[in-house]
Parts: sequence; structure tokens; C-alpha cells
Amino acid sequence: MKKIFLYFSLLFSILSCSSNDTEAQTKTEEKYQTKNVVLLVVDGPRISETWEAANKENIPNRVSLLSQGVFISNFRNNGTTNTNPGHSAMCSGVYENIKNNGTELPGFPSVMQQWLKYTGADKTKAWVIASKDKLEVLNNCKLEEWNGKFQPSVDCGVSGNGSGYRADAVTIANTKEVMKKYSPNVMVINLKDVDSYGHANNWNEYIKAIKTTDASIKEIWEYIQSLPAYKDKTTLIVSNDHGRHLDANGGFAEHGDDCAGCRHIEFFAMGPDFKKNTTISTGNYEQIDIASTMAELLGIPKQYMKGKVIKDAFK
Repeated sequence: MKKIFLYFSLLFSILSCSSNDTEAQTKTEEKYQTKNVVLLVVDGPRISETWEAANKENIPNRVSLLSQGVFISNFRNNGTTNTNPGHSAMCSGVYENIKNNGTELPGFPSVMQQWLKYTGADKTKAWVIASKDKLEVLNNCKLEEWNGKFQPSVDCGVSGNGSGYRADAVTIANTKEVMKKYSPNVMVINLKDVDSYGHANNWNEYIKAIKTTDASIKEIWEYIQSLPAYKDKTTLIVSNDHGRHLDANGGFAEHGDDCAGCRHIEFFAMGPDFKKNTTISTGNYEQIDIASTMAELLGIPKQYMKGKVIKDAFK
């Protein structure tokens, strides 16, 4: 009789532990409502022409969308203020001075690579879609155990690295097609027109491109909400790889140093786990924090990442 009692006691204990483990797992899985993360990078606007313009007249859509999201007013790039290093920092969570011409891979895996490894998902569930061909390097890294493995799908430039840049309108159309066809869970999008017109020293087209990318942000957000695979379970993060020189440092045509114009960039985000109608002006948040925040929302390890999770933006 005593043996029977001990048997049932042990059985009850095992079942109880199993139940507790299942509950704990469910709680972990349900920590965030976000199931998909889209990082949209507007390449190279100065904050003085976006969020710090006198009336924010160049970003009316973001101003309107702020009722659904969070803006960090003092967000910075504390690494190299060029395109490839900036994008690499956002994706890997590590600042590196990699070459800016598409001939050097990042040193560490991106959040896309880590997500693909952790989940075992097909490569069509993670994408790099860029107007600049040289950003195709974001789908790989130098680290031996990651090099050539767990690579996200790419759609960069005219037809891949070395093929030349393409218009942002093509990138937006391709992004929507990829979302509709593959429903990826992780995406990084680059829009280059602002940077291109800045380098051309064409102020009017530079401002026009800022306004166009602002409209594109609204277009992508509304498209996200129109798709069952994304609606109410997708976070959209908008940021920049770098800003541009202050007028005192040579003006908007160039970038690449540590002046405030190059370092001060945007963080604007909307999603089911983020606060609404909120501007954050405290805390020292920076570019490498984006990767850690994406990893946190997606429930994957933050291996190699040097940034912190932007908890102040969360509900």
C-alpha cells in the first residue's frame, strides 16, 4: 500500500512539473504580441530636416502616425557614420568600421541570420530588400561558424551586389510583393533616394525625397495592417544609417564624421508592444540597440550583440 501511495505521489509530482513547465513556456511565448519585425532604414536624412524641422513639414505622415507609436528624440549613431557600417550596426548590434562599398562582410551575424538559425525557418522568412546593391552584404558575416549559413533572402539594387542602385519606388513595390508572397517574419528595407540627392547637393530633390520616404512609411504601415499575416502582430521600426554634416561642417551634401548632424538619427516605431503617442527624451539610446530590441521582440538570443533593449519604448 505504501508503494502504491509513493507511486501516485511521484506521478502527481511529474504531471505537476510538466504542467508548470508548459505554463511557463506559454507565458514566455506570449511575452510579446509581436510576431514580425520590419526595420525600414531611410538612408541619410539630417534630423534637422525631419523631426527637428520647425513645423515638421517634411514628415507629416510620421507626425500623424506618432499617435500609434514612439519617437526617441536623442537617438544616435555612435559608430561610423556611413551606409554599410550603419546598416551593419543596426542589424548585428555591433559597431564596426567595415568598408562602405559592399566588398566587406560584417564581422558578426545579423538578427536575420540568428533568427533563421534559432527558428529553423526557411530563408524566405527573412529578407534584406535594399535600393543600394552594396547592402547585399547584410545577408552574411565573416564569423566562421556563421559564414555562408542561415542567410536571409536578398533583393538589392538592380540585380545584386555590383549591379548599381535602383529607385526607391522599385524597392517599395518589391517589398509589398515579398510580403504578400512569402509573409516573412523579419525584414530590413533600405530607401536610398534621400542620401543620393544629398550627395548630388540638390537641396530641392533632397527635401522632396524626405517627403516621399515619409509617404512610403505610411504606405508600408497601411499595407502591413491590410495583410492577415501581419495585422496587429507586426512591429515597424524606422531609423537611419547616418545623418549629414551640420552646415558649419560643410553642409548637407556629405556625411561621415562625428559631428552632431551625422550622429543624430531617428528612432520611430509602431507595434503591438510599443507605447503610443510617446516621445522619449531620456536615456542614452543608440544604433546598436535596434538589433537587441528586434531580438527581444522575436524571442531569440542576443548573442554577440552589444546594444541594450529599448525597454522605455515598450508598454
